[in-house]
Order: sequence, then C-alpha cells, then structure tokens
Amino acid sequence: MLEKTVNPIVQEYFEHGDTKEVQALLKGLNLGAHKYEFSSLAVSLSLEGKASHRELTSRLLSDLSGKVLSQADMARAFDKILKELPELILDTPEAPKMLGQFLARAIADHVLPMAFLERYKGKVDCVHARAALDRAAVLLSMKREIVRLDNVWGVGGGLRPVKHLVKEMILLLKEYLVSGEVSEAERCLRDLEVPHFHHEIVYEAIVMVLESTGDTAIHMMMKLLQSFWKSGLITVDQMNRGFQRVYDELPEICLDVPHAHSIMESFVDLCYQESVITKHLRDTCPSRGRKRFVSEGDGGAVKN
Repeated sequence: MLEKTVNPIVQEYFEHGDTKEVQALLKGLNLGAHKYEFSSLAVSLSLEGKASHRELTSRLLSDLSGKVLSQADMARAFDKILKELPELILDTPEAPKMLGQFLARAIADHVLPMAFLERYKGKVDCVHARAALDRAAVLLSMKREIVRLDNVWGVGGGLRPVKHLVKEMILLLKEYLVSGEVSEAERCLRDLEVPHFHHEIVYEAIVMVLESTGDTAIHMMMKLLQSFWKSGLITVDQMNRGFQRVYDELPEICLDVPHAHSIMESFVDLCYQESVITKHLRDTCPSRGRKRFVSEGDGGAVKN
C-alpha cells in the first residue's frame, strides 16, 4: 500500500528535483511509524534508475534529515535495504556496490550516525550486505582528494573517464585488502570492461604494496595478480607494462617510501617464484647499483 503512495512522489521528484515539495507531501501523508520506509523505497527505486537519480536521492535524504526524518529513521531505512539486498540484486546486480556508496554519502552528510557501520562489524552473514558495508567503510577511509563523497555518483562534476577508472581500481584493491575475496575483485575488474587499461591495476597494486607496512599486502597482492594472470584477465603485455611503470617511477617513490627498493625486490622475487611474472621482468627490476641477493635462506647466492 505504502509503495503505491510513495512511488509516484519519488518518480515525480526525479523529474522536478524539488526537495521542499517532497517534504510537504510527506508531512501531509501522516505515515506515523512507517515514515522511515519512505527513505528505503526512494533508495530502492533509485538503484534501478540512473546515476542522476541516485544523486537526487542522496540530496533528498540530506534535506529530509532532521526535518521530517530523524537519524534513527534513516538508520532503520538502511537496515531494511541491507536485508532486502538478496532480492534487489536479482534486478540490479550492482545493488551492493551502490548501496555502499549511498551509506558512505549518508554518513558524510550526517544523515546516518558514524556508528552505523560499527554496529554491523562481525555480525553480518549475508555476503551482499557485507560487500555494501565494506565499500562504505573503504570510501569513508579514503583520502578526500581521491574520492569526494559529494561526487560519489559521478554526476556532480566533470570527472574524466580515466580518473574515474583509476578511482574504481584503487577502490577495488582497497576493498580486496579488507575482504580478501579474489573472485569479487575479479568480477569488479571485468565489469569495468577496459582490458587495454589493466596495466593500471597492476601498477596501483604494486604501489599499495610499496606503501604498506608488514607482509600482508605483499602476499595478498601477489595472490590477486596470480589469479588475474591465471584466469587470463590480465595479459603478459599488461602485466609487464604495470611493473615497468613502477620500475620507472621507483626513484620518485623512494622519496616518500625510503625502503621501496627492498620491498620491490621482495615482491618481484615472490611474483617470479609464483609464476606471476617472467624471468626477464624479474631481472630488469632496478636495484640501486648493487647485485641483488636471493632472499635469506638459500645460501645467499647472487642472482644473475
């Protein structure tokens, strides 16, 4: 019943974009305890629409927040959509990713409390809900200059396609470091449909390894590149180009990451051992004018 009343209001709003009109209509509906469902219906409808509809919906939630709907109402609405994800993905396979973007934007706009994501930590069984919550967490943790959340739908400014692709690839890699799900990372890369630009993900993955602390990223990124390579998602040419770009930029990277050379050598050796890269690519790794040694434990033999 509620859908029959709410859907036309939302669809009309997508045409006129006037949030004040929606506020007035919503007050007149006297939805009582069900008013939170207005937000969940609006978000669900926009998932099926265009990016501009999602931008309008994010703005609408921001304008209704604190006036017609409280943070608690908004939290209930998003709880409801998270539960509905298994049905929503049947029509919209991208729903978890988009809902993650909605959540991040809502938290950035103070529509949802910061603690919203915390409440779910370690308590989510549904893989789709987890994907949405992980994406939101990653978006919120990323530097403002990489992802401006007021432009999360890509319709606010003139985002150049290449910039947008780089952003998506960085996001994909950060999400993988959080979730460890190789198959999801593969799916996201395939969905971008830019095989000619796959050298970028190789490049970004290596840079993340160089900037990371500890060994976790080294092993995870090797595993990811190995999977991309074995499945044929990344060609030898794209793999070589990605590594070569890092080789060329190592002197600059070393200014910010003093140990970049030694991390790079460890990563290159590991990738070679695991058949991710060719011997030639391993041997062309820059090594500040000294012979490179094999990792400890194999007699310190000098590499040729």
